[in-house]
Amino acid sequence: MRNTSIEELKQKAIELRQTALTMIYEAQSGHPGGSFSAADVVSALYFKEMNIDPANPKWEDRDRFVLSKGHVCPIQYSALALLGYVPYETIHTLRQYGSPFQGHPDMKKCPGIDISTGSLGQGLSTAVGMALAGKRDEKDYRVFAILGDGECQEGQIWEAAQTAVKYELDNLVVFVDDNGLQIDGTTEEIMPNQDLEKKFAAFGFETKRIDGHNMDEIAATLDSIRGKKNGKPTCIVYDALKGKGVSFMENVVEWHGMAPNEEQYNQAMAELAGGLK
Repeated sequence: MRNTSIEELKQKAIELRQTALTMIYEAQSGHPGGSFSAADVVSALYFKEMNIDPANPKWEDRDRFVLSKGHVCPIQYSALALLGYVPYETIHTLRQYGSPFQGHPDMKKCPGIDISTGSLGQGLSTAVGMALAGKRDEKDYRVFAILGDGECQEGQIWEAAQTAVKYELDNLVVFVDDNGLQIDGTTEEIMPNQDLEKKFAAFGFETKRIDGHNMDEIAATLDSIRGKKNGKPTCIVYDALKGKGVSFMENVVEWHGMAPNEEQYNQAMAELAGGLK
């Protein structure tokens, strides 16, 4: 953990969004909506909470991070670039051949990626495996995972949840990005709330719901669970706004996977520079 102030974390969240937006605009490909909804949690984890060393990405005792909703990798890449895992100029290579910044996180290509992700529903299983290994090796590291609300429809998520509870993985912290814009693939309509906090609690997780864009609340929640040794994994469901920080993207499902044109990019960068409201 680092002694980073709330105001510094808020500023980092803005920089993360600006960097991710630049990547997506230049590549004309990517997922801004979910990247922006996760930016505040990513800021708190990478710039304050996680015990990591950019100069030693494979450090054995580091905390691990799993971006289960791997399609929003621009927000993770932004954190890695700002922290110096790769040269910052790498942001201009998103989805290019040979770039460490591929369309989904690739642990063989990008320093700081602990596991390749992108197949929705599989990330929690890998996080559980890492946490179980830490327990058995008597390591103090923790494993943090961010899941999308939509992928929680996958059965594998709940099989992994059962395993986490069975093996008393209190070194596992799961965040669920609950932006409420999951589309039913059959009807093309937005699905009703899934009560994910209650579902994880029913499986035996210690759960909490927070405002995913309130940095004070995010930091206080992380403070409250640090050092917890009660034999229970933690799930934090955070209310999120898809496209947070850009007026024309907020809560608009079409910005799930669409790149802005030049006019939209300039407007979005200006809005982000003005600070989040």
